[in-house]
Amino acid sequence: MNRLPLEKQSLVLNSLIEGNSIRSTVRLTGVSKKTVLRLLIEAGYRSMDILDREMVNIKANFVQVDEIWTYVGRKQKKVLPREGEEVGDQYVFVAMDSDTKVVPSFVVGKRSQENALTLLKDLQYRIPNRFQLSTDSFAPYYNAVDTVFGEDIDYGQIQKQYAEDSAGYKRYSPADIVRVIIRPLIGKPKRKRISTSHIERQNLTMRMHMRRFTRLTNGFSKSLEHHKAAVALHFYHYNFMRIHSSLRVTPAMEAHVTNRLWTWEDLFTRTAKAA
Repeated sequence: MNRLPLEKQSLVLNSLIEGNSIRSTVRLTGVSKKTVLRLLIEAGYRSMDILDREMVNIKANFVQVDEIWTYVGRKQKKVLPREGEEVGDQYVFVAMDSDTKVVPSFVVGKRSQENALTLLKDLQYRIPNRFQLSTDSFAPYYNAVDTVFGEDIDYGQIQKQYAEDSAGYKRYSPADIVRVIIRPLIGKPKRKRISTSHIERQNLTMRMHMRRFTRLTNGFSKSLEHHKAAVALHFYHYNFMRIHSSLRVTPAMEAHVTNRLWTWEDLFTRTAKAA
C-alpha cells in the first residue's frame, strides 16, 4: 500500500466514499483487499487528525444533533456475552451546523449517556460562541446539555409521533407522522428553528456514501476500527472535498475553515504518517 502512487490511492478512496464495498473496490481498482483495508485505516487516522485540528473556532448559530444506527459484526440480538462492546449495534452521534452544513463533531459508539456527553463536550470545544441546539427526544440529551452548557445555550427538542402501520410497511417505509411536539428547554431558542430536518438529511447522505451503513446487505463493518476509519474518511471528504449542491462550495469553505477545495493529496501531505 505504501508503494501505491497517489493516483491509485485516490482511485481507491474515491471508490470507498462513493458507497462501494471493499470487495467491489478491489474489483474496480485492481488493488488487493489487504491493501485496500490498510489504506482505509491509514486514511481514516489521517482524517481524524485533520478534523480534530481544523474543526475549531467555528462560528455557528443553529446546530442540530442526531444519532444514526448501524452495527459491527452482527446485530445486537446475536452478540455473545463474551464479545464485548466492539460488536453489535453501534451509533454515530453527529452534530451539524444548520446554516453552513459543516459537521464539526461526531462520535462512534453505543447509544448511551456517555457518548451523548462526549459529543456535546467536543461540540463546546469547537464552537466557542453561544448557539441554538436542536435534538430529538432521546432522553440522555437533556442531561448532557445541562451538564456541559448549563444556561449558556439555547436548547430545544423536537419529538415526532408516528402512526402505527402494518409490520411489512413499517419495516421498509417510514410511518406517517401524526404529531410533532416542540419543546423549548433551556434559554430562549427560536421556536421555528427547533428542527432536526437537516441532520436527518445528513443521515441519508451517510447511508448513501458508506456501504457499511446500507441496511439488509452483507457490506456491514467487520471491525470497529475499520468502521471508525470509514466514518472519519467520510466526514473529511464531506467537509473539505465535496461541493454541497445548495451552497456551491464545500461546508468547510462556507464555515470559513478553509478558502479552497481540498484533495486527497492534502490528506497525505497535511498529516504525519499514521503509526
